[in-house]
Order: sequence, then structure tokens, then C-alpha cells
Amino acid sequence: MGTIARTGLGLAIGGVSLALLLSAAGIIHDAWQDRVGSATKTKQPRERSYAVSVAPLEAETVAPIITAYGHLESGRTLELRAAVAGKLVSLSAQFRDGGLVAAGDVLFAVDPTKLETAVALAETDVAEAEATMAEAASALELARLEADASGEQFDLRVQAADRQQGLRDRGVTTEAELEAAVLARAAAEQTLLNRQQVVAGDEARLAQAEITLRRKTIALEEARRDLADAEHRAPFAGVVSDVTAIEGRLVSANEQLGVLIDTAALEVAFRVTNNQYARLLNDQGGMRKADVEVLVQRGRATTTLPAKLDRAGAERDEGQIGRLVYARLVDPDPNFVQQGDFVTIRIPERPLEGVARIPTTAATTDGRILLVGEDNRLEEHQATLLRHQGDEIIVGDVPFGRSFVEIRALQLGPGIQVTPVLPKPDGAPVAAPAAAPAPDTIALEEDRRAAIIAFIEASEQMKPEKRVQWLAELAQPEVPRATVEKFEAKMAEGQ
Repeated sequence: MGTIARTGLGLAIGGVSLALLLSAAGIIHDAWQDRVGSATKTKQPRERSYAVSVAPLEAETVAPIITAYGHLESGRTLELRAAVAGKLVSLSAQFRDGGLVAAGDVLFAVDPTKLETAVALAETDVAEAEATMAEAASALELARLEADASGEQFDLRVQAADRQQGLRDRGVTTEAELEAAVLARAAAEQTLLNRQQVVAGDEARLAQAEITLRRKTIALEEARRDLADAEHRAPFAGVVSDVTAIEGRLVSANEQLGVLIDTAALEVAFRVTNNQYARLLNDQGGMRKADVEVLVQRGRATTTLPAKLDRAGAERDEGQIGRLVYARLVDPDPNFVQQGDFVTIRIPERPLEGVARIPTTAATTDGRILLVGEDNRLEEHQATLLRHQGDEIIVGDVPFGRSFVEIRALQLGPGIQVTPVLPKPDGAPVAAPAAAPAPDTIALEEDRRAAIIAFIEASEQMKPEKRVQWLAELAQPEVPRATVEKFEAKMAEGQ
């Protein structure tokens, strides 16, 4: 091999070596840069910002609504009892469970045969007593006439005796004639006393006859009342319930044959807490005659009936909390509502001024809310919880005009930076088009519903009335979304 060939081979090998050396240097430089960059990122991580829906705190005047649960009952219920014993000979076609009757309708009748006989005998006794009294009155009148005649005879005998005494004093008559006149006067006096005694006896017999007549008259009136009671009429209009009467059956006196319920006097009996009861009173301490709404649910349809607060229970039931309150329905339809129906009552309170309404998802159980501060960082504020109103709560002592977070998620807290999503004037959030808003209620799966119910029943801090309210909502086919989210958030927090 020549010199030139060896020289070219050396140059080629040197060029390849140089290229490999430069490539290695580039790889080492890139690795160093990646290491430096990674360390920088580790030392200075980027802060994450959460997008949250916010709304301004607006001052307003709100009339809170007290929601309670109760049942319908009649303010006037009458037990229908047989006034007399006997056999039922007739029953009204409406005298059955659910029958509607009007005031004065004949409901049932007892066989009146024996009662008519009793009336006839009583009338005979009265006639006999009247005859006896008339006879006693006549005898008394004759005895009085005889007594008057005896009195006249006695006066004549007294005059004759006085005259004989005068003649005897003048020596005109004899002693025998004077003695005869004195004896005649004594006999006339005795006759007068006998007649007066007869008059007294006849007066007593007449008084006894009058007493007997009054007794017989009372017996006649009682027999006539019993005959009238054989036919029982409805004292007021209503619906019949608990009927046990059958035509032809023998009934005893005072036996209950049914119950008459006055459907025009239906009222709602419901229980409220002591705090809620205090809000139903006026300045004088009496019950406000406020208009209330009674909600009756028939399947998926809910009907609202008007009612008025009427009164509170007279005493506290043992083992119960709060107070029992009654509201009277206004012109209820007996074909739509009945005694015993379970209903919901909505009662307006007095308006609260200078308060704000926020979603229940915006606050904790003790009233802490998140406000958007400088640099879009969250601040925590303690608000005063005034009322719970379904999916909303009414709060006071808040900085009006500032924005608050509508949904307080678990990852949010004081100092967290957020990206506020403000609502548009029409209420839609300022953001990219999203899915349609969720409905107010959702249908729960059975396992999901059972988990929430178990959490509520196991809670020892929850008030009994609130537990009943939540369980009633969870018993519906569709449950308010806010209720589900509230308890699932508590379950996630381990509260």
C-alpha cells in the first residue's frame, strides 16, 4: 500500500472518531439540561387553579316557610249509637262505610211496636190520673160547701145561746131552755170541725192526684221520646264509617252502630319544634291566624289545599317533642281528602329583612362559606344560619356584594386559588356550553338509597324532627338532588 492510501485511511478514521466524539458531547449536554430542568420543576411546581361557580351575596327580605308533616282528622266526630233496644227494621242506603249523608237524613230505625204500646199505656195512665184528680176536685168542692153550711149553722147556734143567756139573766126563760141552747151550739161546733177535717182530707187527696198526674205525664213524655228515638237521624252532614249495623239484627240500648265524621270540619294535626312554634305566635303570645298550604300527594301529582292556623294542643304529649298544632281546612272536598290522610304543611313565617339566600351546598353544617378574595383566592367566612328552606338556606351576617362559592367541594378551602365562573344575566354560567342543568330530583338506586338511610339512622347528633323529614324525602320515588349530594358529602367526610 502506498503512502497516499495510508494517509486517506487515517483521515477517514479521524473524521469518524471526531463525529462520534461530538455526538457523545451532544448527548451529555441534553442529559444535563433535562436534569437541570427537572430539578427546577421539582423545586417550583405550578399552582393548580379550580374552576368554581360563584354568585354575589344579595341582601333581600325573605318570608321563611316552615315545612311540617301531619295527618287529617275531623274536628267533630259522632259515635252513632242505638238510643233504645230492639230489632233494626230499616237502614239508610248511605248507612255504610264511606256513605255521604245530609243533616236530618234517617240513618236507621228500631222496631217501634213495643214503643207505640208503651206510649198508648202511658196515655191511658195519664187519662186515669186526670179522672182521679177531677173526682178529688169535685169531692173537695162539695166538702167545702158542707163546711160553709156547718159554719152558718154554728153561727146561728151561737146567737141562740147568747139570746137564751140574756133572757135567763132577766128571768124570762128557764134554766132548761138555756142548757138546751148551749148543747145545740156545742153540737154545731162539732159538726163544723168534722166538715173542716173532711175538707183537709179532700185537699190532700187532690194534691196527691195532681202529683200522680204529673208522674204519669212525665212517663208519657219519656215513652214518646223513646218512640222518636227509634228513628235515628243524622245531626249534621258527613261521611259514615265503622258501620256494624245489619237490618234485622237485635241491638241493645247505647250500642255503637257506626261513626259519623263531619267532613266540613276537617283539620290538620301536625307537630312543630318549640322554636318553630314560637315563630307562629303574634306579639300578644297567641296563635297567628295565618294562611297555610296543605299538600296532598296522589301518586306523582301534588294538590295544594288552603287552610288556616287554628289552635295549639292543650297539653304536651308524653314522649313527644315540640308542640301539636291544628290548622283548619277551608271548604275541603270529602271526595278528595279523608280523615287519616298524611299531608305536608307549609306555613309562612314573618319576613326576615337584610338576609341572603344561598344553596345548601355553599355552606357547612355550622354556616361557614367560602368567599372569593384578592387574586381569586378563597376566604372563609362564618355566616349566621337562620333557616333551612329545601335546597336553600337563609343566612345573615354576611358581606353583601361579595362573591361566594355555590358548591363547597372537598378540595376547596381558604387560600386556594380558583377560576370564578360568574352567571350571565339570564342565569347561565359564563363558560363553554355544557350539558343541560340537572333536574331538581333524581331517581336513586336501591343500594345508594339504603346507604344514605343507614347513615341518617345511625346519626346521633341529628334532631328527631329533621331525621323524620329526611327519611320522608328519601321514601319518595325521586329524591331532591341537594339532599343526596349533602349526605353523600357528609359520608365522604366521615361526619
